[in-house]
Amino acid sequence: MSSKPTVTARFHAPPEDLRRYFTSFYITEITSPDGQPVVDALQPEWGNLRFFNGAAPHSWIEGGDQIDGKRFVATGPSSRCANFSLGSSRFWGMGLLPLGWARFVCQPAAAHANLIADGHTHPTFSQFVPLADALFASDGDEQKELETIVSFFRSLPPCPKLNETQVLAIHSAMIDPQVSSVGELVERIGTSQRTIERVCDRAFGFSPKLLLRRQRFMRSLAQFMLDPSLKWIGAMDSQYHDQAQFVRDFREFMGMTPSDYASRPHPVLEQFIHARARNHGVAVQTMDSPDGAKRPPA
Repeated sequence: MSSKPTVTARFHAPPEDLRRYFTSFYITEITSPDGQPVVDALQPEWGNLRFFNGAAPHSWIEGGDQIDGKRFVATGPSSRCANFSLGSSRFWGMGLLPLGWARFVCQPAAAHANLIADGHTHPTFSQFVPLADALFASDGDEQKELETIVSFFRSLPPCPKLNETQVLAIHSAMIDPQVSSVGELVERIGTSQRTIERVCDRAFGFSPKLLLRRQRFMRSLAQFMLDPSLKWIGAMDSQYHDQAQFVRDFREFMGMTPSDYASRPHPVLEQFIHARARNHGVAVQTMDSPDGAKRPPA
């Protein structure tokens, strides 16, 4: 009889001076006794940097890029699910908030939307290669690895022409469930729609309209993952007009129907969402506050 893989995830809040830039720093350990990889699909999210020690993943964006066996996997902001299979491994991940992308990546987020890449060879992520090469030098000492991450990002120079105030204001409005349209977003920010579109292009990766739709969808998906007993009808966000509209969004963002998604095992994502909700206060990174503040569990 084969044993099931075990998955553990631990989340570390970035220090105060880095909190506006990252969702969290997290360490994940996967142990597969019979050598069979775990298979799962990540929901749409902000950009991420992931560094692997042990098995390296086979990863692919639904309908897009795929990579195999790379130990530094970089992704841009996504509006599609990211599938992966991974054997026994230990890996660190850093979720880049929109301000973090603008601060550290220095390239337009829209040009990297739905991108999954080998961070060692993709030119946009070259500044992070020294971290990839140094991270696991402490033989599994988690605290030392965390200190390496923090010291590395503190040492990086800022990107030029960064208007942090605009990015933070748009992000704050974007995650507010009361903001349901681009017109309401423009009114909340108090600037032109064109200005908002330019900032979204650089830091967020998608148009304001798509970002608001993604927020609506992610609130629904997170609610279902935290409490499947609600069924989809109970987890649907109040901004949805009907179930058909939700199903259309589900197909667009996840590449499958809600029932197909619910029927599949999610050995990694279930651990992530519940551990994140307990320790970070928010189940998914697209709902994180732009100032990195931890929210109490609902």
